[in-house]
Amino acid sequence: MGVEPSRLRYWERLRLVRPRARWGERFYSFGDLVALRTVKHLTECKIPARRVRLAVSLTEQQFGAEPRPLQEHCIRQHGREILVIPPGAPMPFNPIRRQWVFSFEPSEVPSKLRSMVGRTPEQLFEMALDCEASAETIPEAIEIYERVVNLAPDWIEARINLGVAYYQTGQISDACAAFRAAVELDPLNGISRYNLGCTLEELGEVDEAVEHLRRAARAMPAHADVHFNLALAYEKRGERRFAREQWLLYLRYAPSGPWADQARARLKQYTGRPRHSPPIPFRRPR
Repeated sequence: MGVEPSRLRYWERLRLVRPRARWGERFYSFGDLVALRTVKHLTECKIPARRVRLAVSLTEQQFGAEPRPLQEHCIRQHGREILVIPPGAPMPFNPIRRQWVFSFEPSEVPSKLRSMVGRTPEQLFEMALDCEASAETIPEAIEIYERVVNLAPDWIEARINLGVAYYQTGQISDACAAFRAAVELDPLNGISRYNLGCTLEELGEVDEAVEHLRRAARAMPAHADVHFNLALAYEKRGERRFAREQWLLYLRYAPSGPWADQARARLKQYTGRPRHSPPIPFRRPR
């Protein structure tokens, strides 16, 4: 459908698309593809995905409905506004403005409309996602993400994406700072913990990296990459037993994943009898 992986991951975090995770892969149903097509159309019409998520959540709250997948909602577009037709309702409802929409004849519209305000954080976020699609424009994406976090400092997804963009340009320390800020915003967010742990490990802060990767594994136990990187961190600390457990967990969730052969090769190192280093002689008191 021509959707960039980074944008798809963002829509998944917003719960607009809900694929099933299994064996380290994502599996999409026909309903998921319907939802994906809807979100793609709305965002191409300059409606931020975050606003779509907000409209669906507000509709469920205001009408006391149970949370449902996006494809089960009747969504309409009216200019830059999102309309939802609640079950059994005779007309569309604007959940953000909390108004019913009546089909009046449109009055005369000026031939040219001029925007009197700057771009919203949501619009800037979508622009940054577009810039991430090409390696040449990632520096531009960084500048835009920085504007987003200045306008919306509590937006955790923007800080995570800023960290990823920093990492892609080799700015590891800046990436680490962005992920740390995301962790401070939401200590239970597994993605920010995982990313922070990976950057800390690359910076040589292995002990702190292990702590964050452990917490990421608790938050996302089926995320195979977390177990892979945690196993590497344990190996750096010489904790063979813990490393072996993480290699096995990686293969449980991604038996045919891109790093499965490497994980199996690592496990073979633990099958034989370990070689014991000679003991350090006791020191005598002087």
